[in-house]
Parts: sequence; C-alpha cells; structure tokens
Amino acid sequence: MIDNFLRWPAGPAAVGADALRCLAALGVLFAAICCEPTDAAILAFALPGCVAPRFLGMRPIADAAFVAILQVAAWSNVADLYTRIAWWDLAVHFLGNGSIAVVLYLALTHAKVLPDPRSPDFSPRLGITVVTALGLSAGAVWEMIEWLGRELASNEIYTGYEDTLSDMALGGLGSLAGGLVLARIPLLQVQAARP
Repeated sequence: MIDNFLRWPAGPAAVGADALRCLAALGVLFAAICCEPTDAAILAFALPGCVAPRFLGMRPIADAAFVAILQVAAWSNVADLYTRIAWWDLAVHFLGNGSIAVVLYLALTHAKVLPDPRSPDFSPRLGITVVTALGLSAGAVWEMIEWLGRELASNEIYTGYEDTLSDMALGGLGSLAGGLVLARIPLLQVQAARP
C-alpha cells in the first residue's frame, strides 16, 4: 500500500487526482481561516477518504472520481446545498454511499478479508452483495454521525425520520450500483510482476 501511495503519478488522470487531493487539503486551511470551525472540521473529516484511493492503488479515473465525490459531499455541507436544493441530499447519498462502499470493499481486499476483484476467486455476485451490504452499513453510520452532529455541534443539521429513511434507501441503491461497477469495471491498477 505504501508503494502505491509513493508512486509518481503517471498520466493526466493521476495528476488530476493528486491535484484534487491537494485542493482538499487547501480547502481545510481556507475554511479554517474564512469559515466556521465546524466547516473546517467537516472538510478535514473527508481528508482520510481522499488519500485512501492512492493507498489502495485505484486506477486514476476511479481515484479522481472518488475524491471529487467526497469533496462535493463535504463542500455541499459548507455551502448549505443540502437545504437549498431539495434533491441534492439524496443525490449525494446515492453517489457517496456507493463510492464509499466500493472503497471499503477494496480496503478489505488489501486486508485479505475479501477476494481481489482481479483474482479468479472473485465472483461478481459476491462483489455486488458485499458492496451493497457495506454501503447500507456505511449509510447507517453516516446517519448516526448526522444525528450526533445535530446533538453535539449544531442544531442546523437537518435530521428526521423521513430524511433518515430516504437517505439510507438512496444510499443502498447507490451501493448496489457501486457493486455493479466493481463487478464490471476494473478499478484497481494492474499489479506489477514481482521478480
């Protein structure tokens, strides 16, 4: 994993993914200076996820897409888009849960808990099922964090029964879509042959 992280970016998509990571870090500094402390905290909360694809050795396009989705989710909170645009929260839950579930699957692959999608032991049915389950679990955790944020940080965070159910339902559908992507599209770089 360290080798993946330290590898020099090859090609425009890899450079773009790394540029998005740098912008994410700069965004935290910007928010710390120009916005509320909670805004900087929200953006900082997304930073570990922004470096995860690099450690996992994801293909540059998938890497960049994941980082972009995380940043859209975080900045949408800072810009208050979740309350300004009625459907925005659901769209972000669909994309966010789906992509987070795929990255969780790939992390468990690196931990040797699940079969690598590039190996003959991988089955598309397993990938779809596990990614969907991971996404539903991540969605439940996401909703708990929203609730904790409302209780401990700011009562401006909107939570409620219908909001929670719709967020989890769309997150589950996004995770199913993420599982289909994992089953059909190679998301990890080709492994180099070892001497």
